Amino acid sequence: MPNRKYIVGNWKMNGLQSELSDISGIAAIAAANPSVDAAICPPLTLIASASSQNPAFAVGAQDCHYNEKGAHTGCVSAAMIKEAGASLSILGHSERRADQHETDAEVKTKAEAVHAAGLGAIICVGETEEERDAGKAVDVVCGQLEGSFPAGADANWLTIAYEPVWAIGTGRVPEASDVEEMHAAIRSALGRLMGDGADAVRILYGGSMNGGNAAELLAVPNVDGGLVGGASLTAAKFGPIIEAAAAA
Repeated sequence: MPNRKYIVGNWKMNGLQSELSDISGIAAIAAANPSVDAAICPPLTLIASASSQNPAFAVGAQDCHYNEKGAHTGCVSAAMIKEAGASLSILGHSERRADQHETDAEVKTKAEAVHAAGLGAIICVGETEEERDAGKAVDVVCGQLEGSFPAGADANWLTIAYEPVWAIGTGRVPEASDVEEMHAAIRSALGRLMGDGADAVRILYGGSMNGGNAAELLAVPNVDGGLVGGASLTAAKFGPIIEAAAAA
């Protein structure tokens, strides 16, 4: 049985209280398409408001620390984001791997902390343009997956997002055949890492997905949904992606 499609919006460092109406609009579209699982990961400052205003809709965080508490200025724990209303967290996004120098080992421990708190985890993996041009894309991505893979992984709480770094926010999208090749490689790697249950882990595509190309991308084998950036900031842009997933 194919996995239920999962469409997740990552607002990154965008969004003020005045823009919460868009999350409510997105939640309404998600409610009208119950065959699709949908979520929005706004900045930390909006999690509590977004979740309280839309209690039936999944709201997530964009990161969390791997420790429960301590002297970690500016960081938040899994328990903190859960208390704020988050039900999941994105982890190891390429922008954090590049800008905050996050390692696979850190992402692994963050995923384990998120799971211990009873939250879902979306682990991001992806290659740079240079790595793809050098023919190393599959090795890089599968290596990241292996290094970031948490203990006790289970499809009930773990999702993988493949994001070709060179396609994020650029409008460039890989050929469908390239996406199919990478998602198949990730599926195979999951089988090696966890055995039974690997087919049930959802693999999202992330990288300039929008209302115009969502249907084509979601039709690719092993593409179980999307991790969407800029096109998730408004209900007008994100809604068509959710609707495309419902029709897939």
